[in-house]
Formats: sequence, C-alpha cells, structure tokens
Amino acid sequence: MAYARMTDQSKPMGELNTTPLIDVMLVLLVMFIITIPVATHEVSVDLPGDETNFRLPPPDLLKNKVVIDSNDRLFWNAEPITQAQMAVLLAQTRLLPVEPELQFEPSANAGYETSARTLKTIKQSGVTKFGFVGNHKYRELK
Repeated sequence: MAYARMTDQSKPMGELNTTPLIDVMLVLLVMFIITIPVATHEVSVDLPGDETNFRLPPPDLLKNKVVIDSNDRLFWNAEPITQAQMAVLLAQTRLLPVEPELQFEPSANAGYETSARTLKTIKQSGVTKFGFVGNHKYRELK
C-alpha cells in the first residue's frame, strides 16, 4: 500500500490509491462473467426417412412461395412439404441458371419455432433472392 509521509501539514496528499478500486472492478467483472447464462439454442432437423415415394413439387422458374399456416404446416407453392423436402427444393433452385425469387409468408398465428427453423433452413441453403411477403396485412394505420 502506498503511503507518503506528510512533511508539510498544510498540503493534502495528492495521490489516490487506486488498487482497491481495481480489485473491486476485477471482482465485479468475474462475477458478471460467471452469472451470464450460457445460451444453448437447439434446432431439431427433420432428416429424410425411408420414403420410397418422395415426390417433390417442381420449383417455379420465376418465384417460389413458402407459406406457414396457423397449424404450422409448411407449403411450397401451395403444396404441402416437410422441412427436409424444402431443403432439397432450395438446393434445386440454386442449381437453376437464374435463381428464382423465394417469398416467405408465415401466417399471423404460425409458431415461432417453425418459423425460425424454416428461416434457418433457408439461410443455410444459400438463397440470395429472398423476401418477406404479406406483411401489409398486419400493418396498423393510424
């Protein structure tokens, strides 16, 4: 601990001992790091099973629409599909000479987990022409 003897009683000591302040800050930093919860996000993936009649709807050459209804069912251009089938369809659209636009429209009552899983699949596919549609239905005019 730094301590200076005062030779002249009229002058106050001009140095501040910062060691205790640094110690308190380090303890607080360690406590905050320890108390931060570990973020574990888990997304289940529907792997294709042993389906012999695995029929996919053909992708459109201009635009394809992915819809999630209020019962968390997934549709590709109005035909029901699974998450695994959507991944295959997205890969097929990426192989086309001109990549078609992909439109995503979840219903107002679609589940968050299904929407997040669908968006993750879309992002992992590498689609570059992507857009949300149908948002105007939920806009409030004031």
